[in-house]
Amino acid sequence: MSSSAMHTKARCPVYPGSNIQRFPVPDDKISWSTDWPEYNPVNYTAPSVLKKPAWADSEIGSFSPKFNSLDGSVDRRSHEGNYTVQDGRPLNPKGRTGLNGRGLLGRWGPNHAADPIVTRWKRDGSGQRVSHAVSNLPVLQFVSIKRKDCGEWAIPGGMVDPGELVSLTLQREFSEEALNSLQASPQEREKIRERIAQLFKSPGFQVYKGYVDDPRNTDNSWMETVAVNFHDETGDSVSELPLQAGDDAGQVKWIDVDSSQPLYASHSSFLQTVTKKRNAHW
Repeated sequence: MSSSAMHTKARCPVYPGSNIQRFPVPDDKISWSTDWPEYNPVNYTAPSVLKKPAWADSEIGSFSPKFNSLDGSVDRRSHEGNYTVQDGRPLNPKGRTGLNGRGLLGRWGPNHAADPIVTRWKRDGSGQRVSHAVSNLPVLQFVSIKRKDCGEWAIPGGMVDPGELVSLTLQREFSEEALNSLQASPQEREKIRERIAQLFKSPGFQVYKGYVDDPRNTDNSWMETVAVNFHDETGDSVSELPLQAGDDAGQVKWIDVDSSQPLYASHSSFLQTVTKKRNAHW
């Protein structure tokens, strides 16, 4: 994928959750190696981040992050390899975004997330797989949440806590966002835990690991993720659990996987990879 294609949502004209205008970055000026003395983006870090919650760094100057390394329990290494640090600030490995600072992101440099893609086969009333009328390939369904912040449908996922294994993040985020386990009774929570453990006991199929074209990205902070597909082949594990939105989700439901379905950030490309792996309709 070209750098410009990987860098579309990261150059959205107005930064999400604000009225901050990005400095317009044309395709031929994305690369840091392209000389552009006129480039003068605004510096913006959201007030919610400047309040220094536990998940956010302080401003550079008040501390010195150890970039491209494991900095205590905070992993500042990028899935893309070593990134450049200029004037004490890390540079987005995919190029200019039209905005300096951290925006809505907590960490300078890479902000690591995990996206569990939970799928099942679409079945009719008799339990038989449903094939698409045009492609004749079986139709996959995935658990999707409607994000409260932007109203777009997305794969449930979230940030990797410092020192946390990605495999645990995948389970935790799916339980919290798609099954609302935080609000469940102890009995319900145990049932959820058992079903989730059953589905997630396999290593899953790693769909993607790397940079994410996210509207929250800036020149100095960016999203990266590990997306893993966990497939309920027989439809008797999480398929039987009632979906209930929690955390950052406004709604949650099983959605047919189809190329016409608009999704948040890079999630469409993740699902296209899953359909190729499962020989399903796209």
